[in-house]
Parts: sequence; C-alpha cells; structure tokens
Amino acid sequence: MCWRISLAFADNKVKFRCIMIIITKHPLEPNTLTDAVRDDIDGAVITFEGVTRNHNDGRGVEYLEYEAYRPMADEKLQELIDEIKDRWEIDKVAVAHRIGRVDIGELSLVIAVSAAHRRPAFEATLHFVDRLKEVVPIWKKEYFEGGEVWIGDPGSERTTA
Repeated sequence: MCWRISLAFADNKVKFRCIMIIITKHPLEPNTLTDAVRDDIDGAVITFEGVTRNHNDGRGVEYLEYEAYRPMADEKLQELIDEIKDRWEIDKVAVAHRIGRVDIGELSLVIAVSAAHRRPAFEATLHFVDRLKEVVPIWKKEYFEGGEVWIGDPGSERTTA
C-alpha cells in the first residue's frame, strides 16, 4: 500500500520507491507500514514505534493529545523523507502519526524504513524521529493528574485546583 510512488532508473533497472504518509485520529497499524516498505531487494527493515508512556518529568501521565497544522505537517514529513533519502542509502519510507487523544500504551508514531543494509536504515530512522520533533507542526499536550502542559512550551503548564 503506497500513497506516493516514484521510480528511479539506475543501470537500466527500475527501482520502486514507496512513500506513505499518514496523519490520523485512528489507531496506528505498524504491520501495514512495515509491509509497505518490505521488498526482496532490501536486507533491512527498521520499524520504530513511539508508544505513549505513563510518566514524564516525575509525574504520572493520564493521556496525550496531538494537534497538527495540515497540510503543512504533510509537507514537512515529505521534506524529512527527502532529507533522509538524500543523506542515506535507503529505499522506502512509511510514516504514520496520531492526532487527537492517545491513551497510555497506544502508538503515537510509527516509521518504517527499508534499505539494502541495516546501518543506513537505523541511522535514517533515528534522524527522522529527532528531526520530526524539531520541524513538523505536530504538537503534543500532556494530561496529568492535576493539570496539563503543551510539551516544548515551558509557559503552558496549567494545573487544576
């Protein structure tokens, strides 16, 4: 299942490239993304799952809420995919991010990357996740007992009495 397909020609051979970008309120399906990038030409498939944990900064987290500025978020995700494809020898990329309420234990992010070898797949995946937090307009609000805070905005914490 590919949403954006491009073909690259090298040595008179056609190389299939799959790019999948999903931003959704629905639960994420990591196997769908992994299957989208898996191919017999690649020896490595890395799938990263970002899971909502029950704590942060010494307090219990009840749930998260994500908001995205669309379609800019889609464009920035595409730019990040282009960035890692330019920097590492990787083949296919699929990424999905939740918006709306995400409960403890649920997936917030899934990225799958395929490559001929493991090192570029691992490095590209790590870089993608780090850069996503810096440049993609998807914001996380953390709800905890007694308050809430937008992550990354130190002045946003609100507590309830």
